[in-house]
Amino acid sequence: MKRLFSLTLLGLLLSLSWLTGCKKDDAGLDGTITPVSNFFSPADNAFVKLDPPSNAVVTFEWQPAKVADGTVVLYEVLFDKVGGDFSKPFYSVVSGTNGLDSKLVLSHGDLNRVANLAGIPAQSRGKMIWSVNASKGLNVVRSTVSRTVDVERPAGFATIPPKVFIYGAGTEYGTSLAGAQALQNTAPGVFEIYTQLSAGAVLLTDGTTGSPNNFYVDGAKLLAGNTGVSPTSTPKVYQLVLDFNNGAARLTEVVSVGLWFAPQNKVLVGLPYLGKGQWQVKRTPIVFFQESWGRDERYKFLYTLKDAAGTTTTQYYGSTNADNQRATATSPPSYFLIVPQSTGNLQYDYTFKFRTEADNAPADVTVTMQPGAPYMHSIAL
Repeated sequence: MKRLFSLTLLGLLLSLSWLTGCKKDDAGLDGTITPVSNFFSPADNAFVKLDPPSNAVVTFEWQPAKVADGTVVLYEVLFDKVGGDFSKPFYSVVSGTNGLDSKLVLSHGDLNRVANLAGIPAQSRGKMIWSVNASKGLNVVRSTVSRTVDVERPAGFATIPPKVFIYGAGTEYGTSLAGAQALQNTAPGVFEIYTQLSAGAVLLTDGTTGSPNNFYVDGAKLLAGNTGVSPTSTPKVYQLVLDFNNGAARLTEVVSVGLWFAPQNKVLVGLPYLGKGQWQVKRTPIVFFQESWGRDERYKFLYTLKDAAGTTTTQYYGSTNADNQRATATSPPSYFLIVPQSTGNLQYDYTFKFRTEADNAPADVTVTMQPGAPYMHSIAL
């Protein structure tokens, strides 16, 4: 019993000693931070020509701050306009690894957005200043130094919308925002639609509810705003391409779409525009061409195009395959995909082949170039 009492007393004494030691250690903790005083990169007044579509980055790096107790320090990078004192920075962001790193890596796209917040217009050059806050808990210490970064912004938009829609009195989709038609996203920041335009407003937007951002086409430029008007007073079909990466727009008139018959090296029949990205000719007679080796059934499509300067060109649209077997009633949808032809023999390569049953029969020929799906054609017997 005496031994048990002694062990219990010893345990209590050790516990009290540990608690007393902890209190002394806590009392001795010092959260004093030495502010960041040395920046490594980028150099002061470094010039950066921004190229958002690239994978280029800019690394903001500094010498770590020191804290008396050797514990963790968190960092925040501040951006302000030239002449500012960082008391109200226009943009701030924690460093890498949720603020633990003594560096911040920004892509050119991110830095382009920061420059936009600084008020530097697209296609312009301007400067902004940056500095660093070091913090431990509620103790925040601003760096004693700052640096200037000199950037040149590209044409284009700091924020590229994930979706773009078209509507307005000059379009096929009416004046209601809710009825706007989405464009096809063909590449990062690039959108396309085949559509008919006529006299009236042509409005572009990144949403169909609330208060979305608006854009418009002015010649070859893509700009922010809602003052877009149609390029034509009479109905014409266009390929509209918008590139938000460089603020560019291209309107190409689709003058005609023709069914190209390879064995006769000519357009067999034109496809009238049906509406909303579709061309169709109904019940046109299909007659294969008699060759010494048999009946030739090869076809594709020939587009006649006119650019903004009025120059007319032609473009073949054909198969994804340089050569094909004759189509059947069970051919997969992929057989009927159409893509621009840029290589090979223009007369015969990348052609499709009519089904055997099409010879000496009428057919409905349809080309569909609508957003939300691959561009296709169909032959209905």
